[in-house]
Amino acid sequence: MRIVALAGGIGGARFLRGLLAAVGPQDEITVIGNTGDDIHLYGLKVCPDLDTVMYTLGGGIHEEQGWGRTDETWSIKAEMKEYGVGPEWFGLGDRDFATHLVRSQMLTAGYSLSQVTEALCVRWKPGVRLLPMSDDRVETHVRITDEQGTRAVHFQEYWVRLHAEVDAEAIVPVGADTAKPAPGVLEAIAEADVILFPPSNPVVSIGTILAVPGIREAVAAAPAPVVGLSPIIGGAPVRGMADKVLAAVGVEATAEAVALDYGPALVDGWLVDTVDEASVAAVEAAGIACRAVPLLMTDVEATAEMARAALALAEQVRK
Repeated sequence: MRIVALAGGIGGARFLRGLLAAVGPQDEITVIGNTGDDIHLYGLKVCPDLDTVMYTLGGGIHEEQGWGRTDETWSIKAEMKEYGVGPEWFGLGDRDFATHLVRSQMLTAGYSLSQVTEALCVRWKPGVRLLPMSDDRVETHVRITDEQGTRAVHFQEYWVRLHAEVDAEAIVPVGADTAKPAPGVLEAIAEADVILFPPSNPVVSIGTILAVPGIREAVAAAPAPVVGLSPIIGGAPVRGMADKVLAAVGVEATAEAVALDYGPALVDGWLVDTVDEASVAAVEAAGIACRAVPLLMTDVEATAEMARAALALAEQVRK
């Protein structure tokens, strides 16, 4: 079975770990990773979501944080501070710096982001084929109004420095409208037996991937069933600030509203948590098959059960 998953960072990566535990060695998983969170820091290209997937599946992630490297040290960041070089609000550990140095050197040498990601995965052996959504530069920006007035900030600044405490007025994936899907992305979607939307942020993770021209259309036209898992449980995100960015695009922070925002033209099946079972009927009335199952990723086995439920629903709605 050929499975394609569109994924952001922590939530997507942890779901993928469960998915790997749920399938067999004969199954092939292609992950189309969000690059809208990418940022340039200290002259380096940083790809937070790609790296979180790579580290999580490769055994190098800081489990408690869900991002960054395990057994990390911070000597370089401390030295940069002594030189007065920022930003101080974004943490890059010493081990993590090495990844960004290698990536940036390869990009400067003329390799594409796809080629660089493939090379980095040789070390980590994540067990999936990891593709960036695009080799072109795309950065998600957030429009806010604060004491400095109305302005746009990089998503990383909104989330890491401002802690999403300021209302998001608009989400803009800068560069997405002129970007092209990375090599292999459209082919993987067209050849997939199942397409999954993990419980990643529907606006700044999966939404940004779908904003690259051709990807949404490919998913909608794919013969494979498309099944999503709600990132909203009981009216709130399990982790992160999906509610903040959903409000910016006019979508209520409920499992039902996220499903309806994707719509039956894009997703065939939708999983909600058992606490949201009352929303099943409304989602199904919109033309999307819906089931209520436990969606808390408390451990790998619980997450594997989520993945099995998604694959089972995919079989039920197969076109």
